[in-house]
Amino acid sequence: MKQVALGSRHKQIIEVDGLQFRDLNGDGQLNPYEDWRLSAEERAADLVSRMNSREKAGMFLINDKPMGISVEEGEPTSFNGIISEVDKDHEKPVKTHEYPTTTMIKDLQMRHIIVRENAKASQHAEWANALQEIAEDSRLGIPVVVLSNSKNENASPTFNGQTSGGNFTQYPGTLGIAATQDDQVVADFAEAGHEEFLAANIRKGYMYMVDTATDPRWFRTSGTFGENPEQISKIAKQLIKEYQGDQLDEDSIALTIKHFPGGGARENGFDPHYAEGKFNVYPTPGSLEKYHLPPFQAAIDENPSSIMPYYAIPSNDKSATPQAPFTGEFEEEIAFAYNKQFVTDLLRNQMGFKGYVNSDTGVLNSMAWGAENLSLPERAAKIMAAGTNIVSGTTDADTFQEAIENLADPAQVDKLVQGTLIELFQLALFENPYADVATADDNVNTLEKRTKAYQAHQKSVVLLKNENNVLPLTEDKVAGKKIYVDLLTKVYNEEELKAREKSGNFGNTDEIAAALPGQLQDKFPHIQVVTDYKAADIAILLLEPISGSYFEATDGYLDLAIHKETNVDMDKVRDVAAHVDQVIINVNFDLPFVLEGVEELADGLTASFNSFIEAIFDVHFGNYKPTGKLPITLPANQAAIAVDENGICASPNDVPGYDKEKYMDIPYAYEDKQGGKYTYGFGLTY
Repeated sequence: MKQVALGSRHKQIIEVDGLQFRDLNGDGQLNPYEDWRLSAEERAADLVSRMNSREKAGMFLINDKPMGISVEEGEPTSFNGIISEVDKDHEKPVKTHEYPTTTMIKDLQMRHIIVRENAKASQHAEWANALQEIAEDSRLGIPVVVLSNSKNENASPTFNGQTSGGNFTQYPGTLGIAATQDDQVVADFAEAGHEEFLAANIRKGYMYMVDTATDPRWFRTSGTFGENPEQISKIAKQLIKEYQGDQLDEDSIALTIKHFPGGGARENGFDPHYAEGKFNVYPTPGSLEKYHLPPFQAAIDENPSSIMPYYAIPSNDKSATPQAPFTGEFEEEIAFAYNKQFVTDLLRNQMGFKGYVNSDTGVLNSMAWGAENLSLPERAAKIMAAGTNIVSGTTDADTFQEAIENLADPAQVDKLVQGTLIELFQLALFENPYADVATADDNVNTLEKRTKAYQAHQKSVVLLKNENNVLPLTEDKVAGKKIYVDLLTKVYNEEELKAREKSGNFGNTDEIAAALPGQLQDKFPHIQVVTDYKAADIAILLLEPISGSYFEATDGYLDLAIHKETNVDMDKVRDVAAHVDQVIINVNFDLPFVLEGVEELADGLTASFNSFIEAIFDVHFGNYKPTGKLPITLPANQAAIAVDENGICASPNDVPGYDKEKYMDIPYAYEDKQGGKYTYGFGLTY
């Protein structure tokens, strides 16, 4: 048998049968959980039998912890500044306490920690290695799993990869990936993410969203792959295969697929981060089975390591029941992480999911919808009984320890803990949890990766309208003409800028806009760029509307109009259109905004999805022939998404845009004055 690679900084290496093993509990013997020749299941069962209630409680917890590079001046650190030992209360986005890293690992016994910084791969690897060193020094030497949301999508107006603040390769947003309708783009995107996470010693991804986007006002639409369950399913299978491989091993990145059973079925866009949006609604018969579950079944068929249920509650009053595959009403109106009917009966038993269930952030304290009347230990026990293995957004080891010792079924507890331990064994973290810091940056954001990503940005741009073939702006069309360019979007205040900098977005949007004329001139030396639109013959306007908030409910329904209230100065757009002969408009769609009042001002109209500005220019000027297709249907007007006095939307919340008109008496999809209907899959070319 071939010796596997070992990495140890505290525990001794012992030799048995001519092979080497880590003596993780320091007893000088080879115990089954230390024996890499055994299966992950056998090792997990042995380890659980050796764990006390506190250690088991820690396995139910997962929370984020800033790196040492993020501490304020004078705050405590360890490992020469690599590890944050900050110990303080936070009020936003919810009231919580931040414990020192060493406390989280040694006292709270946490073994799942989320990293959110935008840092170099080497910095991530160095930090993760330090976490592993702390964990190795514990009683049983159980390693840590470092997790992160995806770091490979652009999320802000950016000219190109060189001007982006992201340290990892930056592809367009996931809607942009879907807009390419290109399997090779998905493969390249996944390959880059896999290699870069592995280099950074981030061994698990809190990704990807396979929710079907059906309610146009859902703020998280931008994180989905659009509204078509068939396309989402195909993408999900590709991503899991590339990141995880045929089975988890030392080269895998484990994935958490979310948000079961699909977060798109919102009630008029309100999100379950707040009480107004706590219900998943299925007013259309059969919508759960037809539109929302298929991507999860496709994912399950590829054995994702874990699945995340959404915060929401299924609602009988707001749904047409029974919703197949159920045969009656929903048994319990409680958040999905607490919901045995969904987690155990549906996800595990009917759909065949074999991994573990990881709740969304805050279900124990802040978003315990349907469980508000239970004590914290009772909530923990309810979560365990439902079949959920890990609870995100909490460090409350005391609550879970009390539930384990006094309320929960011991056999169920051990089963759930084994479910999470199996992943650690499969990832070979018990053998060598350390990464090579010196080489971590070598294969991250390379020229080859940036080149493939840039091609994806070009492919993500959708040509919606081309009146009188105004596009492409070839040399003969622009000869002797003056061109104006501008970016119209939100300008951030000082507090918002600091938050943006943490995610790699440096500089305000007005600074980005000010740089555009020079960047356009440098890219196309043959054109004449002017900074006064009243002197221009052609205007290129980049509109980036922004609406809503991730953690707070809006006063009314989320605004999908493009105007001042969504951070686009339409007075200026109209004035430009009044003074300039030809107007080219690009709209960035984080949400399916209503183009009424915008489209008619444009001679040429394109759509982007957090695509690089340079790639949009490539389409406008003919450097790239547009191939992108809409991943979401754009609403016709405000009437198509109007909500009546009873809270009923004119278009069904639970049905994708391309099918909404089957259930409506009025049009849903936007139609331009040339007859182009902006439904899923629409896109022109030259």
